[in-house]
Amino acid sequence: MDLSLDDIVAAIATAPGEAALAVVRASGPGAIALADRVFRGAAPLTDAAGHTLHHGWVERGGRIEEVVAAVFRAPRSYTRQDVVELSCHGGAMPARAVLDALLAEGARLARPGEFTLRAFLNGRLDLVQAEAVAELIGARNAAMQRAALGRLAGWLSRRMGGSLEALADLAAEIEARVDFAEDVGGIEVPAALVARIEAAAADLSGTLRGAEWGRAMREGVAVAIVGRPNAGKSSLFNRLVGEERAIVTAVPGTTRDRVSASVEIEGALFSLSDTAGLRAAEDPVEALGIERTRVALEQSRVALWVVDGSRPLADEDRALAAALAGKRVVAAIHKCDLGAVVTRDQLAPLVSAERFAAVATSAATGEGVDALARALAGVAGFAPGEVLATERQAHALGSASAALGRAAAAARGGMPGEIVAVELHDAIGTLEELLGRRVSDDLLERIFSRFCIGK
Repeated sequence: MDLSLDDIVAAIATAPGEAALAVVRASGPGAIALADRVFRGAAPLTDAAGHTLHHGWVERGGRIEEVVAAVFRAPRSYTRQDVVELSCHGGAMPARAVLDALLAEGARLARPGEFTLRAFLNGRLDLVQAEAVAELIGARNAAMQRAALGRLAGWLSRRMGGSLEALADLAAEIEARVDFAEDVGGIEVPAALVARIEAAAADLSGTLRGAEWGRAMREGVAVAIVGRPNAGKSSLFNRLVGEERAIVTAVPGTTRDRVSASVEIEGALFSLSDTAGLRAAEDPVEALGIERTRVALEQSRVALWVVDGSRPLADEDRALAAALAGKRVVAAIHKCDLGAVVTRDQLAPLVSAERFAAVATSAATGEGVDALARALAGVAGFAPGEVLATERQAHALGSASAALGRAAAAARGGMPGEIVAVELHDAIGTLEELLGRRVSDDLLERIFSRFCIGK
């Protein structure tokens, strides 16, 4: 990957298509002088102060386009280089004509993400913040936007920077003890330092939990709605989705096939599948639907178990509870408007669930539906807040957390300090790569090639 910072790059920085405005951006040493060769205004851009706007025309053998030139002088710009942004009329032709004029004067067409890459290489952003730029552009909801803005503002960078400093201090203390073992009474790591290693590991593990929520934002969470026939699965599905997607009748076994829809819950996408009621069925069509229910249950992250709370538990309910063993389960004690005879205390012992919650609901009145949505997010294992949005970040934190776990185990086991220090340096190196303090050209290519041109 070419990491040269000496040439001038230019690109259209706004999306294609008809719009009120388009922006053409140029960055690099001499970018202001290059733009001045095609700009005609009241005064030359080379005489302009930074962070100023200038009305004029782009000319090359005649007027090409009316523009407003924004001048940013290094280092107070997005890339920490001289930058000119030429705002022109929207649409493909005006912006293309302005860009062609800059390219004809010697600028090079920027590669995808090259402006942000220069910001990273010049120290304005670290690698986590640079990734957040792309995530912000691609945000599909308000929660994703807030999470990306938080990383762009530096919350993860500051937290990992603090972890790096703490680990460097720990490694230095342990290595000093090894060098002066006779003076300090041995090469083993003392309990106080072991406690600090364990605290650092717990801190990284806490941050890593945000990776699941980030994955759910990107990919969605599969939820299978299961229960015996006529428990109210389809009516509750329709309430959660907000429209009549599934057929609802009083006849048991109405749902023969999976009906799916996606809803946003606390910023993450949940893919809900209304399924056929589980029972012994003689009808071959219903039996096929029941088999698809079992497949949906296997593939789901969360099972939404709908129980008719107005009737005593049946053998079919208990059989289904046994099938949910090991799953993450939210029980909807449904039809609570008809009077509840089933309680959470009755359901919880029946389910050997990894996580379990129960909410009283009524599709008829809407009672408990919002609480049910929150329970789905909680049982799925997500807590909105500090979110990791990329697999690279999650992998790096996982690797660093594992190295700290090995360091703590070695220290608790009385292993020599040299071994503990090796694991600490492994974690340090991984966190340095996370922030971009130690990074390969190949990694930069993978990250920035996913950016749009102009950013």
